[in-house]
Amino acid sequence: MSKRHGNRGAGNAVDRAPERGSVAVPADVAAASAEQPAGAYALLANYERRSLAHDPGVPEQIEAPGLWRAIGFRVGEHHFVSGIDEIGEILMSPPPVTSIPATRPWLLGVANVRGNLVALVDLKQFLFGQRTHITGRARVLVVKQAGGNVGLLVDELTGQRNLTDADRANAEGEADPGLARFVTENVTLGATRLGRFSMVELAHAAEFQHAGV
Repeated sequence: MSKRHGNRGAGNAVDRAPERGSVAVPADVAAASAEQPAGAYALLANYERRSLAHDPGVPEQIEAPGLWRAIGFRVGEHHFVSGIDEIGEILMSPPPVTSIPATRPWLLGVANVRGNLVALVDLKQFLFGQRTHITGRARVLVVKQAGGNVGLLVDELTGQRNLTDADRANAEGEADPGLARFVTENVTLGATRLGRFSMVELAHAAEFQHAGV
């Protein structure tokens, strides 16, 4: 009986399949740990040593000087990017909203997001006066502002973008006066023109802060 209990422990964790949420240990690491009598501590130390020795190059690129990390999104025909630090959360689908009387059409209402009230704004309607047609690709970018969080409904999320100083060397200004308040520059990557959209300027815009009619 005691022998059966004695087999339970850190060594058995290598042999059985990992449970949900656990990290699978590579077979070669497990084999190396089996040769060492120190047990679980040696396994973890060996795994850490091998991880540090592996150099994919991605972290160095992400932290490289002059690299700007952003989230890309589409509003109508316009492609924008905003700094990762400007977006607090991304909702994969628009939440149910409660409309608010006597407000601008672009303010769709307020939504309960995990117990927090979030004002939901149709960004296309605010910028261009055109209501967003919600599809399966529509997303909501949650942005913090002084009066509370606001969710911006966009047509599509295009993923993370990393812009370097070289990418921005030939950046152009925004010709549309309606967008120039929020788009600080336009960068062309391949065939796509990306407008660098400032969520800070949007939140500070007087017409954005006053949604009442």
